[in-house]
Amino acid sequence: MARPSQAVDQALIASALALYPQCGCAGLSLRKVAEHAGTQPAMVHYHFGGKPAFLRAVLQQLYEQMFAALNVHGRGEERPRDRLRGALLTLGRFLRQHRAVAARLALDAAQGEPVVHDFLRANAPRHLGLLLALLQEAQGAGELQALPPLQAFTFLMGAVNAPTLIATGALQLGVAPALLGELLDQQVLSDEALVQRVDLALAALGPSPRAAAAAGASP
Repeated sequence: MARPSQAVDQALIASALALYPQCGCAGLSLRKVAEHAGTQPAMVHYHFGGKPAFLRAVLQQLYEQMFAALNVHGRGEERPRDRLRGALLTLGRFLRQHRAVAARLALDAAQGEPVVHDFLRANAPRHLGLLLALLQEAQGAGELQALPPLQAFTFLMGAVNAPTLIATGALQLGVAPALLGELLDQQVLSDEALVQRVDLALAALGPSPRAAAAAGASP
């Protein structure tokens, strides 16, 4: 059973995540968060020490959930390509689930919010490094083409995750008609669509026909 103070911590963090997509860092007041969580603003100061520290804790907790799931693939026993596929699906599903938060995070980063910049500088190298290492491992095993790693990596990230961000932005801005919005949900944001993108992207980066034929001819 969670201790009472931990329950308050988590209620405040959950409220912040619920409000953040609409408010952003600048508009996310401690009063709004406390009211949403059913407590007093002083509890935020008591548990987290002020707004910047609170925002960092909110973002960090969400990130650690994602990174822990990704790290499972980094340590797995499957072939490198299969572990890379699993990691891409994990990241894509997390981004889809938290796409409103991710879209606001990108906007706050573009607007120069210091807390967001510090958070991204501290954490982006962790998951990007893990994914890039998996990609290079798959290339080294001959399971993917030996393209320049950053070329292959940016292609994968764009092919898998950019559609989610584009569809999210279109829906949030109201530029997608009602019918198109339904199609975006089915054809871009669904799990089936995500799996298709991951498999298509990895197939595009697969070994060249000559390398595949040579591998098939090996004893």
